[in-house]
Amino acid sequence: MHDSNHPPATAAIEISAVSHSFQTKTGSLKVLDEIQLTVADGEFVSVVGPSGCGKSTLMRIVAGLVRASSGSVRVAGLLITDPAPNVGIVFQKATLLPWRSVVGNIELQIEMRNLPKSSFAGQLKRMIALTGLSGFEKALPHELSGGMQQRVALCRALIHDPLILLMDEPFGALDAMTREAMNVELQRVWMESRKSVLFITHSISEAIFLSDRIVIMSPRPGVVAAIVEVDLPRPRNFNMVGSSSFGAAMAQVRKALDAIGTVE
Repeated sequence: MHDSNHPPATAAIEISAVSHSFQTKTGSLKVLDEIQLTVADGEFVSVVGPSGCGKSTLMRIVAGLVRASSGSVRVAGLLITDPAPNVGIVFQKATLLPWRSVVGNIELQIEMRNLPKSSFAGQLKRMIALTGLSGFEKALPHELSGGMQQRVALCRALIHDPLILLMDEPFGALDAMTREAMNVELQRVWMESRKSVLFITHSISEAIFLSDRIVIMSPRPGVVAAIVEVDLPRPRNFNMVGSSSFGAAMAQVRKALDAIGTVE
């Protein structure tokens, strides 16, 4: 277990005492309670926990899409009060524009930020090659599989070279085999780019496969119940799933989930 009071030195994401409540018809609903978490520069951190524990809300607060009721978030030392410029986001659905090609959908990120497309031509080519989309540049979303659509979403999130990548169950809607392939793909992209990643998932094995650390959140209002270190060599492959070290990490996460009264 990792002592969350003494996080790694260089902070890409610093979440300090973040609490959040939603106003409902019957009053105030607290979803996050004093979240304290640091993601180091270049670190891959996954968040697991029961549905409704505030995982997605926490990610939206880090992205600057939601203002926390109290506490603060810093990305690369900068206090986040609005949508953060240094962040790329991938959601569960690829949310591609159906009338735009692969390149057109990726370039949307550049257009929205009023950046010159010509400056990103090289980066665009690299991202397409890196995510295995070469030859599909002109394809429309309906011509792509679910996994391919998520590759486009990943390119779109990375094209402006953000420091941070936020991913909210990005492979949750894919079939098991495609999901495994995308896990391997994401690990490869991450090892090459060394972005700091905050990754939300319901899959314990996915979290272990991808992460340096796994944050376990309690049922609502969500608190950081435990942090599990994943000490497996990289690059990882799915042959490791049957190994004793993978099994030990799995047991540790399950034990933490059992302790808060939930098994995902």
